[in-house]
Amino acid sequence: MSNRISSFLITRESGFTVKPRPPESYSGNGDFYPPPWKRGTMKLVRHDRHTKLRIPLAILATFTLTLSMSCGGRTATPEGEGGGEGAAPSEVKNPGVFVHSLGGEPESLDPAATTDGGFGNRAIIQMYDFLVDIPPDSADPVPMIATEVPTQENGLVSPDGLTYTFPIRQGVKFHDGTDLTAEDVKFSWDRVMTMNLPEGQASKLTDLIESTRVVDPYRFEVKLKQPAAYFLGTVAYSPPAAIVSKDAVEKNGGVQPNTTNEFMTTNEAGSGPYKLKQWDRGERLMFEKFTDYWNGPAKLDARWEVVDDPSVIVIGMKAGDFDLVEPTPQYVTELKGTKNVCFDESGFLLEPLHLAFNLNIDKAKLPPNDTIPADFFHDPRIRQAFDYAFDYDTMVQSGLEGFGANPTYLPPGVLGWSENAPKYKQDLAQAEKLFRETGYWDKGFEVSILVEEANPTFTPVGLILKDSLEKLNPKFRVNAVQVAESQFDEMHGQTPFPYAMWIKNADPFTDPYQFMQTYFHPDGEWGEKLGYRQGYRDPDALASVLDEAAVSTDPDERERLYTQALQMIHDDPMWIWAADEKNVQIMQCWVKDFVYNPLWVMPRWVFYNKG
Repeated sequence: MSNRISSFLITRESGFTVKPRPPESYSGNGDFYPPPWKRGTMKLVRHDRHTKLRIPLAILATFTLTLSMSCGGRTATPEGEGGGEGAAPSEVKNPGVFVHSLGGEPESLDPAATTDGGFGNRAIIQMYDFLVDIPPDSADPVPMIATEVPTQENGLVSPDGLTYTFPIRQGVKFHDGTDLTAEDVKFSWDRVMTMNLPEGQASKLTDLIESTRVVDPYRFEVKLKQPAAYFLGTVAYSPPAAIVSKDAVEKNGGVQPNTTNEFMTTNEAGSGPYKLKQWDRGERLMFEKFTDYWNGPAKLDARWEVVDDPSVIVIGMKAGDFDLVEPTPQYVTELKGTKNVCFDESGFLLEPLHLAFNLNIDKAKLPPNDTIPADFFHDPRIRQAFDYAFDYDTMVQSGLEGFGANPTYLPPGVLGWSENAPKYKQDLAQAEKLFRETGYWDKGFEVSILVEEANPTFTPVGLILKDSLEKLNPKFRVNAVQVAESQFDEMHGQTPFPYAMWIKNADPFTDPYQFMQTYFHPDGEWGEKLGYRQGYRDPDALASVLDEAAVSTDPDERERLYTQALQMIHDDPMWIWAADEKNVQIMQCWVKDFVYNPLWVMPRWVFYNKG
C-alpha cells in the first residue's frame, strides 16, 4: 500500500456507500473533510481508579523540553541568538506577560467540578497548590505543600501501606490572605467527596480514600481502603486534590452535597503561583503572579487567549503575538522556517489511537449491511488477523503526517513501556493465513466501524483499515460510518454497543493500572461492556496478573507483572493499537527556561521567562 490514505470518504450514518474524494487532504469539502485543528477532546470513560507513573530518566530526557531545540530548521540558543534563518526577532512582544493560545476555555475553575481532560484542569494547575508536585524532570513526586513525600522509610506511611501522614508547610498564604493549614487540606478533599459532582473527578478520591484526619494544625492524615503505589502521583497530585481556602469557600456558598458552587465555577480560592485577574468569556483569561507565593513569585504574568481559528493561531505565532500554542503537529508544517518560532517534537501524548473489537454484539443492532455473526471477534485468530492487516506505517506517515510512532500497548514512558515491548506490524501473509484458518478468506464478510465526525485523527484509522483489508481480499468489505459527536457519545453509552468496532483515542492515563483496567482487564470498564471474557483464551490468568500489579507497592514487581501482561494481551488482542501521537510543543524562540513534563496537563507558566 502506498503512503496515501484511501481515496474514499467515510460514510454517513444514513448510508453505507463509499464516495471518491480528492487524495491527500482532509479539508476543503465541508465537514466531510475536517481540518486538522478540529481535534477530538471528548473523554468517554469515567476513571474509577488512578495510579502512579514511573518514567525512566532516559525516557524523561526526551520529554523534558529546553530551548536546545529545532528553530526554523536550525538549533536555537536559549536566548535565540546566533543570527541567520533561525534567529528570533529582536523585539519581544508582550513583555512581562506569558501569552498562551488555547483552543477553548475552562468549563469550570472549581477543583470539585472540572471534567477529566477538560480545560478547567489547565487553569487549576496554574492557580492551586497540591500536597506533592511533579517536577519538570522526573515522574517521582516531590514536596509541595507537604514538606516531605510520605514513604515507609521516613515513617510517614504505615507498615500496611494504608495510612499516609503529610507534614504541612507553614507560612503558606492563600490568595485571600489567610493561612493554609491542615484543616484547609482536609476541607478541600472532603469537599470534593461530599459534592460528588457527576461532571467532576470525585471518584479519584472516593474510590481509594477511607477517611481523612487533621492530626494537628500542620499534619494531615489519609487512610486508604487498600494499598496503592499510585496514590501520591495520580491522586494526591490531581485536580480534585487541589487545596482551596476553607474561609473563601465558606464565605461564598459553602459546601452542599451534589450541588455546584457557582462562585467557585468562575472564581478561585487557591494558593498557587497565579491569581485569576479577569475572565472575558470566549476571549481570554488574565492571570497575575502571586507576589506572596511561598516558593517565590513567578517571573511573568500570564494571559490565556481563547483561539480556535487555526489561521489566527498561525498568523499570531508568526507575528509574535503568542508565546506558546497548543501542541498540534499540523502547525509545524505551517510554521517551519519561521525565524522566530521554535518547536520540539520529541515527546508523545499519553493518548494512543486505537480501534476496539466488540465481543458483545447484538446482531439485530448492527448496521443492516453487516454480515458478520455475533461471535465474529470471539475467535482470537480473527482479531490477530485484523491487527496484522493494519498498515501502521501509513497511519504514522499519512494519518499523523509523520508525527507519531508504531505503538506498544502502553504510551512511551509509562511504567512497563519498553521499546522492546511486543507490538504488531503489518504482515499481510500472516493475516491471510489466519483468515484462511477461520474460513473467512473464501466466504468474506462486511463490517462497519463507528467514527466520530470531524475528527481527523480517528478518521485515518478507519480508512487505513478499510484499504488494508479490501486490498488484501476483495471479498472483505469495511464501512466506516461517520456520526456527529453527540451521536458518537450517545452510542458509547448503549449496552450492548451497536457496532462491531469503533475508533477513539485512549484517555491520558499516567499509570499502567489505568490503561490495563480500562482497556484490557476482562472485568474492567470496556471488558465488561464489550464482552472480553467471551474471547480471552484465559481471562482469569490475565485478570490475576493485572490484579496483582494493581495492589503491589514494589515498582520493580509491578514492572515485571505489566511486562508479562503486555505479552498476554499482544498474543490475545482486543484492540488495534493504531499509533502513538507526538506531542509537538511550539513556542517563540525568545521564551527562556521552557520545560515540560508530559504528566502535567499543560505547560506550567511559573517556570518561564522571556526576553
